[in-house]
Amino acid sequence: MTAIPSVPSPAAPPVRAAAQSAFEAWSEGAAQVLEITWVLFVGGAIIFVFVMLLVLLAVAGPGRLRASLAKHGWVVGGGIVFPLVVLTALLVYTLSAVSPLVRQPDAASVLRIEVTGELWWWRVKYLDPQGGVLVETANEIVIPAGVPVELALVSDNVIHSFWVPNLAGKLDMIPGHVNWLRIEAREPGVFRGQCAEYCGAQHAKMAFHVVAQPAADFQRWLQAQQQPASTPPEPRLQLGQRLFLENRCGVCHTVRGTPADGRIGPDLTHVGRRGWIAAATLPNNVGTLAGWIANPQHIKDGARMPAYHQFSPEELRALAEWLMSLR
Repeated sequence: MTAIPSVPSPAAPPVRAAAQSAFEAWSEGAAQVLEITWVLFVGGAIIFVFVMLLVLLAVAGPGRLRASLAKHGWVVGGGIVFPLVVLTALLVYTLSAVSPLVRQPDAASVLRIEVTGELWWWRVKYLDPQGGVLVETANEIVIPAGVPVELALVSDNVIHSFWVPNLAGKLDMIPGHVNWLRIEAREPGVFRGQCAEYCGAQHAKMAFHVVAQPAADFQRWLQAQQQPASTPPEPRLQLGQRLFLENRCGVCHTVRGTPADGRIGPDLTHVGRRGWIAAATLPNNVGTLAGWIANPQHIKDGARMPAYHQFSPEELRALAEWLMSLR
């Protein structure tokens, strides 16, 4: 098949975090997790050094000191009382520190988003105050910066784990159960996340991005996402839409404003606005879209989407360009 040149992907917000790392906190929740990490690490290191010092003294210290360490009080105090007191204090501390992140959502929450772990991608639904779906997208979670956001984490297949370390600690997604996680990005930017629980063949390529925007930009984005796809004005884009519908892509994918209403795969109504495809595996542009359509198994072996070898290079490009036009 003839190679299809790519075009630049749409501009994305700047990547705020230098790395997907829990040691670089960009939210209050991530800062709390980092604080717990340092308390446990430093506290554990101090206890380790103290215990090793006692061992050294018990083995090679002066006889008088070794005799003192052999007394019953050291065994009871160091082996029972000390661990009980320290572990209880750490338990109370960690539970109190993380409870604001996983408590039930407030009735007056500004924004609620349901995130479903699929095989192997993320279904994202923006909810109204009554729990109805305002809009559905995939693999990118766009939020307003500086605003608490409630995430309802669910799974209909296996156990996944939602983790965007720069913004919050990880939380499991268990079939038949809803776990709530609160996140808030201090500043606009892009933060990478990952499934943190092994969930199958493409677990390593089940990533996502949280895109934090200024509040006004987010409202404009949300309003645009609620609009159906526009009718393509150019013959080449019309060909792409026709190929999409004639090859029954709408059995798996929804494009609002067209007959495509499938629920198996991601909603593609505004796929051209996304910065990445295939659960953050590839940047989003005409070339990568065309490659994914032609042979998704080469990129993510085991993905539920079949390969489409029947398209000519011109048809493949027309289909990819139409998808990119869905903004």
